[in-house]
Order: sequence, then structure tokens, then C-alpha cells
Amino acid sequence: MSELTKELMELVWGTKSSPGLSDTIFCRWTQGFVFSESEGSALEQFEGGPCAVIAPVQAFLLKKLLFSSEKSSWRDCPEEERKELLCHTLCDILESACCDNSGAFCLVSWLRGKTTEEQTAGISGSPAESSCQVEHSAALAVEELGFERFHALIQKRSFRSLPELKDAVLDQYSMWGNKFGVLLFLYSVLLTKGIENIKNEIEDSNEPLIDPVYGHGSQSLINLLLTGHAVSNVWDGDRECSGMKLLGIHEQAAVGFLTLMEALRYCKVGSYLKSPKFPIWIVGSETHLTVFFAKDMALVAPEAPSEQARRVFQTYDPEVACTGNKICTPGCPQDSLLSHNIRAHAIHIGVTPGTPGSPEQEGTTPQDHSFQDLEF
Repeated sequence: MSELTKELMELVWGTKSSPGLSDTIFCRWTQGFVFSESEGSALEQFEGGPCAVIAPVQAFLLKKLLFSSEKSSWRDCPEEERKELLCHTLCDILESACCDNSGAFCLVSWLRGKTTEEQTAGISGSPAESSCQVEHSAALAVEELGFERFHALIQKRSFRSLPELKDAVLDQYSMWGNKFGVLLFLYSVLLTKGIENIKNEIEDSNEPLIDPVYGHGSQSLINLLLTGHAVSNVWDGDRECSGMKLLGIHEQAAVGFLTLMEALRYCKVGSYLKSPKFPIWIVGSETHLTVFFAKDMALVAPEAPSEQARRVFQTYDPEVACTGNKICTPGCPQDSLLSHNIRAHAIHIGVTPGTPGSPEQEGTTPQDHSFQDLEF
């Protein structure tokens, strides 16, 4: 097994889980992208866990179906159209995960009929020309593999252009629907993004993307599929806490994210995810992810001036973002305000000498306190 394979396994599954536990969680993730018989455009989930991948794919699939086609009904989706929709959706997510302009895309395939020596090579840089060696037999869907053996039989293929990637994804359509389709696509996204790039974005690089106890996907994994960035937080922009930089979302997402955890006051989702470009949201509960969607574009709108103002002032005074107040302490330059059409009025507050807590009683020099009242 190659070093790249081991790094990928540690990133996804962690290093401390026992082999038996890994096999248990791994089996719950071994499914493909399977369409429902009753809802033509709906993807099915069979076990707990893989919704962290299936839900984002479902959301982007609906975005393409509802807003990039002329179909009148999203329920009527024949087989050939489902094939095209799924493959284009997978390519869109892979494209968003590519973090440079070089177009270095990766697809991970499962190889059959290899010798022991070839199996040990793992996913170490196989060329795209090796695609002829990949068999997409329907027997793969019923064949049982363990955790270790599966990872010894996967191979990476690299593509330098988006058209080549789209052709390969379409050519491998049967693979995405087989028993390992979800995992193979997840690994393709991770290698396209780059393991080091992901570790640099995750808040705790020692925390695996799939929980080793419960098998659910982390917020970093969900954010990676939604935005192309594996950050661990859902607020707008970056924040600093005790000298540590905490990464957040930096632009309006195409598909949104909401969570029950915000109603319970465990977190706060920023406007970039709450107000996406399209009226489609992934909604997280304690145990599951669900996709909500609508066709009415009036449900989403460009960012309001008040949200722009908060983001500007948060750079200079994080309390503005936390409290929602329109009062900011000094330090925010006027040019930053004017660039967002925000006017600030200086407010000077003085302390009356001799009053309790005044500078004279405290032994300090009296001085005015200046603030800025925001108008937008």
C-alpha cells in the first residue's frame, strides 16, 4: 500500500480506530449513487453516514435540474437524463475542489484482476491511459471487500483538462452507482483538492473527516463539497480567537447550509451559507442531513447592505458581528466604509468629573471616548 493511500486513509478515517471498528463504519459507507424508483431525481441512502456526501451531490444535482434545464417537472427524470445530470454534477463538485488554475483533476477507481505486486502500488500516480484496465462489471455491486483490501485495490487517475475529466466521469457512470461509488467520488474530491491543502484548511488536522465512532461526516467535509474549501466553521470570513486564526466561508455559496445547532445556540451560520445563490439548502440535524429546495428565486437575493457593513466592521471590531450593534469603536478607516456605501458619524462621549467611576476618582486623566454610528 502506497504512502499516499495511507495518508488518504488517515485523513478520512483517522489512525486511532481499531480495524474492527473501521470495518463497521466502512460498511455503512459502501454504497453508490442510486436513484429512487418513486422519485426520478432523488438519491437514496441505505445506512447512516454517507449523507455527508450524498446530500451535497443531491443539492447540486437539483440545482442543475431546476435552474439549468428547461424541464417543467423535476419528478420526471428518465434514465438517460439522470446519467447526464449525475455526471455533470460530480464534475462541477470536482471543479470547485480544484484549488489552482492548472486543472489537475483526479479520479479514484477500483481495479480488479490485479496481481499482488500491482495491488501494493495503491493509488500512486497511475496515468489516465490505464482506464482500459478498469472494469465496471455489475458484479462489483455485490462483491464484498474488507477495509484493507479495498484500499489496496484503488488507483488514482489524473486529468489536465475539464473536458477530459467530463469524458472520464461519463465513461465511468456504472462505477458511481456500484457498491463503492460514494467513497470513490469522495476520494476523488480529496485528491483533487490535495491532502496538504485540506490539512491547512481544517481547524484540527488530527480530526478525521469521518467520525470513527458514529460514522458521520465532519463539517469540514460538508463545506468542502459545498464550497470547495474544507474549513471547519460556517460563519462568514475568518476570525481570530486568542491569537488563533479560525477560517470561515469567504463568498456566497451556490447551495446553502442551515443547521438545527444554531437554534440550540451551538453555532451561528453566516449569510454566505444562509443566503445562497439558489434556493437550495442542506439542513443539518443531530443525526442527518436533508435537502430543502424551491423553484422561486425570490427566496434568495444579493447580500443586504447591513450584512456587508457587519463584515467590514468585523475586521476591525469582532464585537459588531457578535452583537449586531451598529456602534463600532475607532479604527475603521473611512475609505473601507465608503467603498461599501456606508456613512459613519463620530460620537464623542465624555465623563462628567466627580461622578462615581470618573477618571478623577480613579486617578487617571479625563478623556472623551469616540465611537462611530453606522448608517447604511
